[in-house]
Amino acid sequence: MKSKQLCKKLNLNDEAMQKIKDCVADVESKTTGEIAVAVAAESAHYSFWELLWADLIGAVVLIAMLPFSNKILGLYRLLYWQNEPSWILPVFYVISCFSTVVISFYLANIPAIDRIIIPLSVRKSCVTHRAFRYFTESGVYDTKEHSGILIFVSYMERQVRIIADRGISEKISQDMWNLIADELAENLKKGDALLAFTDAISKCGELLAQNFPCKEENPNELSDGLVILGDEEWF
Repeated sequence: MKSKQLCKKLNLNDEAMQKIKDCVADVESKTTGEIAVAVAAESAHYSFWELLWADLIGAVVLIAMLPFSNKILGLYRLLYWQNEPSWILPVFYVISCFSTVVISFYLANIPAIDRIIIPLSVRKSCVTHRAFRYFTESGVYDTKEHSGILIFVSYMERQVRIIADRGISEKISQDMWNLIADELAENLKKGDALLAFTDAISKCGELLAQNFPCKEENPNELSDGLVILGDEEWF
């Protein structure tokens, strides 16, 4: 999914993106903590599971057609009279099953179907892995006071992760971030992504301000804007 498509699905235009950026900047002006926000279309390609599902559908179609082999052959005899090729029935099965697999694999890439065929445990694991990978890649882990947090949303999986660096974890329980993550996911479900993000950012900022109050020297160490992540790794 392209970045523009993802923004469209989330109803995030340029004005909304700027408001999110301004919200992060305003929150960070009151704390030495740093907030990074990122959205991924999906956290992995899941091709193994999509192909497995397509193969299973192909196998079901093959099994369902086997009892009707005589009737299928009878239809071909109407075309060939009594001189139908011996290979005609096997070729019919091969083409039918291959077509079924291709179509099923294509349909499996629809997010709503993906969420059905991919085990929940796999989706959770992939989202967590992708979030921690971006946590490292973006430098959230490397702020001066180790007071950075990442708000990570994975669109296809409908899951949110908030990851706090060790400086924050020493003062604030992960349970607090999980509550904000759950509320963010619920608000995204309602369709107002701008409100969902700004509300989550503000609540994260309140916790950071209480534990990491602003100092005279307060450099901006991370990008303030919402980052739309590119293609994810294969899994």
